[in-house]
Amino acid sequence: MTAEPTQDDITREIQEKQREAAERGIPSRHPSRDFAPYRSSILRHPTHELVKTDPEEIERTTPAFGHIDVDPYESDLTIQHPGEPLGERIIVEGRVVDGDGRPVRNQLIEIWQANASGRYIHKRDQHPAPLDPNFTGVGRALTGDDGSYRFVTIKPGPYPWGNHRNAWRPAHIHFSLFGNAFTERLVTQMYFPGDPLFALDPIYQSIPDQAARDRLISTYDHNLSVPEWALGYRWDIVLTGATATWMEDEHADH
Repeated sequence: MTAEPTQDDITREIQEKQREAAERGIPSRHPSRDFAPYRSSILRHPTHELVKTDPEEIERTTPAFGHIDVDPYESDLTIQHPGEPLGERIIVEGRVVDGDGRPVRNQLIEIWQANASGRYIHKRDQHPAPLDPNFTGVGRALTGDDGSYRFVTIKPGPYPWGNHRNAWRPAHIHFSLFGNAFTERLVTQMYFPGDPLFALDPIYQSIPDQAARDRLISTYDHNLSVPEWALGYRWDIVLTGATATWMEDEHADH
């Protein structure tokens, strides 16, 4: 029986993959779809050519949304239940722009995250951390005319994820952006500055280019913080161009 890999084993694999990427000499914003240190990517990455479909045909059967369908209260994840959720309240603000810095207006953004203890409300998440009855961990908003968005939430905790022995994911918030149609959905993750788990995480480290990894990390903004109430983090999302934000495989589960 093959021994369960340790963190040291995974770290060595990550370093080897990064050396290979450096030897190729062409920094990439996008990870390999079969990045071996990220174990489940080996099992689920595409092995056949993509199937081409008619986007107009798909749009006839997909849901639609408008301004009246997205309530402004949905962007505050701390008021969705009768009581206050546990944990550190935070504000996350930013802009969605294209590669030339132009705002992307009326963009549907959905977020989901673990609670302050690092636990999702999901049947697959059964690790021994408490659920919070006053925190569901999902929200959505539409970007403004300047591409801006704003969420109020609880800072998520790190959590174990079973990739290898003693594997922990850095604290993060998942972001989903739908573009102009549901066939244009992009998914990414926002992290928090200074997390000690960055160097150990094969999902974060699967992105070969350090600058691209850095663009996934929010910035603490003291001017965004509200006295006696919440700390503020700023994170802009760039959809195209050389400084585009990394987007994950839509089938990723962490």
